Amino acid sequence: MISYLPLYKEALLLTLRIGWMGVGIALIIGILGSAILYFRIPVLRVLIGIYTELFRNTPLLVQLFFIYFALPQIGISVSPEACGTWGLGLLGGAYMSETFRSGLENIARIQFESAESLGMTRFQVFRYVILPQAISSSVPGLVANVIFLLKETSVFSTVSLMDLMFTAKDLIGMYAKTIECLTLLVIFYLIMLLPVSLLGSLLERRLRYAEFGN
Repeated sequence: MISYLPLYKEALLLTLRIGWMGVGIALIIGILGSAILYFRIPVLRVLIGIYTELFRNTPLLVQLFFIYFALPQIGISVSPEACGTWGLGLLGGAYMSETFRSGLENIARIQFESAESLGMTRFQVFRYVILPQAISSSVPGLVANVIFLLKETSVFSTVSLMDLMFTAKDLIGMYAKTIECLTLLVIFYLIMLLPVSLLGSLLERRLRYAEFGN
């Protein structure tokens, strides 16, 4: 098991890099999508709704296959890392949009109207008044989505990415050390996910569900 550690370390770094880039894309899409839904922007609202339902109701594995194998058929070549990053980001964006939307809808409309009466623009109201409270109340769902997305990296091996799962399966195939390889796999996934879970719990207590702590 000790001799396998360097391979697992490299796989962990790759998984973390692609996973967190995907989470970053998901957060950006989620905030933009929730804002479009919140302000009920014509046409875009319908497109966001279609996108959300499409990606939430299809498996990530199918989405990765489409990006990696189907897009090159129409002249769009995608590297394995780009496939993993954008596949995870697009899937996560659909979940983040709904998470942030529910947070936005928890904010009383009177706050928006009050801020506008003070002379703030709609963008300023959203940026400085509504969004911070929505993000705060969305922390439990946000943390759950981040953990979910990082766990979904386990399917990256299907598009030739040497992530943790790929490394474990490769070593099992070569040396037949199933228990040892799977034990290391569990340990490295805990190393990747446990800090996120603990940090999320701490952040949730600090923010006190949109009350912004003490």
